[in-house]
Amino acid sequence: MNEWKKYLTTKMVLTPHPGELAELCGLSVEEIQKNRLETARRLALEWGVVLVLKGALTIIASPSGELRVVPVATTALSHGGTGDVLAGLIAGLLGQGMPPMEAAGLGCYLHAQAGLVAEEWTGYAGVVTAGDVVDAIGEAFQHLAASKN
Repeated sequence: MNEWKKYLTTKMVLTPHPGELAELCGLSVEEIQKNRLETARRLALEWGVVLVLKGALTIIASPSGELRVVPVATTALSHGGTGDVLAGLIAGLLGQGMPPMEAAGLGCYLHAQAGLVAEEWTGYAGVVTAGDVVDAIGEAFQHLAASKN
């Protein structure tokens, strides 16, 4: 059951939602949701990876114990394929040489902002697709750039 852990490295970023994390660690979804921050921190430390616990107020935990919380909660990002968009964003940032914690943080931020933009475009979070989120990434980058000025 735990054979998969031998393949983990400190350069990895895992991006499970609570159900996936429950399968990986043996806790119930209820146990994970009851203490999301501490669970993410403990498992990131134990596994030696950056752990992104997806969901409303996504948590990013580093193997050094650092925690970040993305202050966004939208059901626009709860549809099939949107998690793949997040993983792709993070992988792209890692591929450009960004350290795992920074790649996860920026990827999660851009993903959340793209979800909000897509929700605004469609007028309703319930109809946002993964493709809408991909299409909104450019505008999310523009929001980030504007906030730095």
